Amino acid sequence: MDNSDTYLLNFKGYNFEPSTVEIDFLENLDDFEIRDDDVFIITYPKSGTIWTQQILSLIYFEGYRNGTETVDTLDRIPFFEMNIRKVDFLKRPSPRIFVSHLPYYLVPKALKNKKAKIIYIYRNPKDVLVSFFHFSNLVVILKPADSIEHFMERFLNGKVVGSLWFDHIRGWYEHRHDFNILFMMFEEMKKDLRSSVLKMSSFLEKELNEEDLETIVKRATFQNMKSDPLANCEEILKHEIGKRTNDSFFLRKGTIGDWKNHFTVEQNERFDRIFQRKMKNIPLKFIWDINEE
Repeated sequence: MDNSDTYLLNFKGYNFEPSTVEIDFLENLDDFEIRDDDVFIITYPKSGTIWTQQILSLIYFEGYRNGTETVDTLDRIPFFEMNIRKVDFLKRPSPRIFVSHLPYYLVPKALKNKKAKIIYIYRNPKDVLVSFFHFSNLVVILKPADSIEHFMERFLNGKVVGSLWFDHIRGWYEHRHDFNILFMMFEEMKKDLRSSVLKMSSFLEKELNEEDLETIVKRATFQNMKSDPLANCEEILKHEIGKRTNDSFFLRKGTIGDWKNHFTVEQNERFDRIFQRKMKNIPLKFIWDINEE
């Protein structure tokens, strides 16, 4: 276990944020008891995690959907390895839904029985990098960066929470046949949220009527989430994790192609070269610009 960087805890080749994880939990992940109706939302950081958390909250919990329940999203769908509220997962009623940034090789072994479901959300890594850069400068527990150039260096060397983006997505994609998994693209969710919600609900075997579907789509838009205190994580960020500034927010832009406002031509060309090399055998589709089909 390498702990040379105070902002990172390396466990079995993967970087965690030290203050939000417990070593004992990590060491026993293999044997964590999985129920057949468990659902895991898995993402690399800054890839639509909170958004998907909101969508599944609305799909699964009628009280939340119709506005009679005022439980925030983190209590409804807790982070698996970053259990900052010390939830007893064994006592949670079924179906349990978790969010996680874990790589394929660290998740509980029982997920391979293919009964429990995984939704893996991926996003174009240029926008992930930009979002992660801003987030690292916002949150006190992450190492700040004074420029995109410096952060890109760390990102491309895997010296960030979540380790190397390429390893995370390749690992999950190459081992997809070991799991009951649905891959969803952040950008397609952004372009056609209604179809994306239907695709998820179908995979989860949750039937939605037209009214429910409309409610979910409306409440899960970025702008509505940003103004919803139960969904936008602002209170958690402010009081449980810690912000460096009040001028920025957990949910920043949620757009496609913001990297164009940050990358130089040289940085973009460098990133493209690395992307082509690392992803040449992975047929997943990527959208880099809001106008792409």
